[in-house]
Amino acid sequence: MKALQKLAGQTAIYGLPSIIGRLLNYLLVPLHTSKFVLSEYGEITEMYAYVAFLVVLLTYGMETAYFRFQSKDDQNHTTIFSTVLISLFGSTTIFIFLATYFSLDIAEFLKYPDNQEYVIWFAFIVGLDAISSIAMARLRIENRAIRFASVNMLSIFVNIGLNIFWIWYCIPRYEQGISNFFIDNFYSPDIGIGYVFIANLFSSIIKFILLSPQFARMKATFDRTLIREMLIYGSPLLISSIAIMVNENADKILLKWLLLEDLGKYQATEIVGIYGGCYKLSIIISLFIQAFRYAAEPFFFSEWKEKDAKETYAKIMKYFIIVCTLIFLVVMLYIDIFKHFLDQKYWVGLHIVPILLFANIFLGIFYNLSVWYKLSGKTKYGAYIASFGALITLVLNFILIPKIGYIGSAWATFICYLSMVIISYFLGQKYFKVNYPLKPIFLYISISIFFFFISNWLVAELSTTMTYVVNTFILLVFLSIIVVLEKPKKALIS
Repeated sequence: MKALQKLAGQTAIYGLPSIIGRLLNYLLVPLHTSKFVLSEYGEITEMYAYVAFLVVLLTYGMETAYFRFQSKDDQNHTTIFSTVLISLFGSTTIFIFLATYFSLDIAEFLKYPDNQEYVIWFAFIVGLDAISSIAMARLRIENRAIRFASVNMLSIFVNIGLNIFWIWYCIPRYEQGISNFFIDNFYSPDIGIGYVFIANLFSSIIKFILLSPQFARMKATFDRTLIREMLIYGSPLLISSIAIMVNENADKILLKWLLLEDLGKYQATEIVGIYGGCYKLSIIISLFIQAFRYAAEPFFFSEWKEKDAKETYAKIMKYFIIVCTLIFLVVMLYIDIFKHFLDQKYWVGLHIVPILLFANIFLGIFYNLSVWYKLSGKTKYGAYIASFGALITLVLNFILIPKIGYIGSAWATFICYLSMVIISYFLGQKYFKVNYPLKPIFLYISISIFFFFISNWLVAELSTTMTYVVNTFILLVFLSIIVVLEKPKKALIS
């Protein structure tokens, strides 16, 4: 229990700032969806899908490799940090130069020929974020929680503040014909959605500046043997991460390219906008998973030498499932409240939210299961599993999008992550056996799904007030089941 309490504490310390920050960023969703038309929000969704790939490429598995090698070597922390940072500085500089030089060609390929500045802005965003990620990882290793949280939060506040200034303050006043010092000097209607990206750029710059003291104090030591070993360890993780990015973001990109011309009243970019907006409602699960991952990865590496480590990992998995299924029910039982985070024109896609929520739960389970190949050094299996998932994602999207549109993308995501969980579990039992409590895990998942369908059946003809009453009762029943099953664990659950 001490280990579980430690993980819970670290999840709160390192995850809470992330949750708060992403929740604050989440509050930008109603702002963006109300101020921009569907096609413009579709462009935002698509551009950030590309960014997800680029961030993974530019860090090339070094964050996890950094955790791994720091935990193995208690003497050369400075050399390890310096070596990784110099490597990232060099590769990022080359990337930014090439992206800037070929920005027009890239913009034309992406079908944004009039917006090559997007390419340049995002080149600097992902480049700065890649370098900052290692500095932030060092803060986590050194348990500098306050510094970690303050850097994260300040950069987030900059992003939110600039979004509010340009999109909430400037755009409506300019449209009303209002002229003042701020609008005349800091706003141009020609930039449009570009202000979302510029705000992100300033946020990345601020984070980089706040972390720069770490770079200034660093002894410039580069160990070629060390970086070679880290690249060997991290390269399968890079492949795995790219594959996971395919699973998470390929749908948002492929929708634009694979949707049939006869789309009814919506254009392709508008459908991407609807899908991207509804995907945001599944972010509630993602927030918890990200917070968990921030704490779990260094925690798993620090605990693996303990004699009861595998028992701890098994318990963590069960409690992780409990939290995720509870979040699923909260979102779906009160979807009539959560949907107001989106403008009304996006509600046409709400039926995909439960699919995406459970897809993200399976992704979180996969992250839990990934402990076996990271700790045993068999990272190539992580690459194999994620690549198989990416293949499923691509094949199903190519088959389903032309037939059923973005619903096909949602189901492709769900099937992909479920497949990855199944494969990872059975391989893990062979190479790093952990006795996960499968009975309670399946029970909680089954009950949450059952209650979801029961709710849909019971409230179909009820008033709004009665719907909330019934759904609250269902949620309380689920909570009661958790309390009953978890308090006398030995008596009721193996």
